[in-house]
Amino acid sequence: MDDDDAQLLSQVRSLREKGSGPKQIARALGLKPARASALVRQVAHEQQSTATPDARPVVGCWVSAGWSTDLELSEAPDWARADAVGAGDPEAAGFAQVLIARQERASRVTVCGFLVDVYCLGVKDTVGPQVMGGGSLDAYVRDYYRAFDQPALRIGLEQAQSIVHGGVVYARTLGFEPAPGFALVSVHLGEPGPAAPRIGFGRQGKPFYMNGPRDDARKVVRTLERTCGAGDYDYLLGTGTL
Repeated sequence: MDDDDAQLLSQVRSLREKGSGPKQIARALGLKPARASALVRQVAHEQQSTATPDARPVVGCWVSAGWSTDLELSEAPDWARADAVGAGDPEAAGFAQVLIARQERASRVTVCGFLVDVYCLGVKDTVGPQVMGGGSLDAYVRDYYRAFDQPALRIGLEQAQSIVHGGVVYARTLGFEPAPGFALVSVHLGEPGPAAPRIGFGRQGKPFYMNGPRDDARKVVRTLERTCGAGDYDYLLGTGTL
């Protein structure tokens, strides 16, 4: 790697730490989007390869109610029963909003969040790591889940790990990568052990895509057509999306 490449990577690392995405980095550094995306992936790979699992005590883990609607949870029936409170909310179906808090110091905690499309795209967004006073955590949790009708469910670390990492694995089989920055934030979550119960992702076992406001819906549907084949996936798009 020459000096120019090293300097460019350093700039990308700095911008990623500030929360910039590939498009913002491309504009800031005058790069083509494809080049910026490649550099972001390289930085993420470096961070993942050098990071060590977070061993700090877990203060709490939460997930949005209704996350398991139409998933296959025969290997984790207790998880399905615990989520029954949110099963009737159609607005909650298809997404799991996961939050984890670890002890930072005696009076501080670190929180990380993940928005997981459990039907198709995997991890769409991440939050953190964010450090705050322990006394602010309850209010932060309520605010993080304010869009949901039901209160967040307290879950174990293994369940949080299975939802997030399982969603990533499933999405990759369909041709989709997790949100930028996932590799760094996921270190704070850790990975489930080999004996962790498996989750059957997809709506009733089949990929189902619902477009979000920032999605490239055409690209997503083309990818599903290529990886799944016609008739082996479903989608629901807003009017005029395609």
